Amino acid sequence: MTGASGGLGSLVLERLTENEGVWAASRTPDQLSVDVPTRHIDFDDPASLTKGFEGAEVVLLISAGYAEDDVVIARHGAAIDAAEQAGVGHIVYTSLSAAGDHLAFALPHRWTERRLMAGRTDWTILRNGIYAEMSIPGAAEAAATGRFTGPLGEGRLAAVARADLAEVTAKIVAEPAGHGGKIYELVGEHAIGGADIARAVAEATGRDVVYEPGTLAQLREALTTAGVPGWQIPIVVSTYSVIAAGFMAETAGDLADLLGRAPQSALDVIATAVA
Repeated sequence: MTGASGGLGSLVLERLTENEGVWAASRTPDQLSVDVPTRHIDFDDPASLTKGFEGAEVVLLISAGYAEDDVVIARHGAAIDAAEQAGVGHIVYTSLSAAGDHLAFALPHRWTERRLMAGRTDWTILRNGIYAEMSIPGAAEAAATGRFTGPLGEGRLAAVARADLAEVTAKIVAEPAGHGGKIYELVGEHAIGGADIARAVAEATGRDVVYEPGTLAQLREALTTAGVPGWQIPIVVSTYSVIAAGFMAETAGDLADLLGRAPQSALDVIATAVA
């Protein structure tokens, strides 16, 4: 698996440590805290990808985002090329939910899906929703200030617990048979809004918390003032914009069936973290 030191990757790896034959790949393998064999790979170094995938039957390709579209596309293309050259039989890719097509970072995901479908390796695409955990910093600030801010308007988000995504991913990576050529929509079962998050923080902390939406212009100015890299600003702004416009509230998906249980509540994830 790639991205083993990341937020999602580390959770997946925890669930795979009892499986024989798991290799964790990362640019910083020495920083991994689990007891499995590791390999060094760098998405910007195609030679490391080819060597890193040698002997692998299944590759979990966790999206190598955090860059401009052309960089991400080049990284994913190089990884798939290397997997094919190494004779990998199955690639499991963590993509973006169908509802996210309007998001500024959707393009590399859709390109990667098309590249997998056109390739010669079996594949499974996991279309992940936006993590519930992404609301935790704002919720923590709300716990301190009594105000949950963010230009979400009246929009709602089918946020999903990252741990649930990790559980599904680990199951499919460990037993990929039957999942070939499948696209799974993995979103939360209940869409939440800014007012819901404010109430959850209030209940978790015992203090009054109000929801103050604000505007996209205010958000952009705050990000710019904070020195956020230029390529990241449209990604953050578009995420709020798309949620506010009502495009991220779709809750139909495959998460519960693949988990074999009800998914975790996004509000519970947020409230637990704040508490």
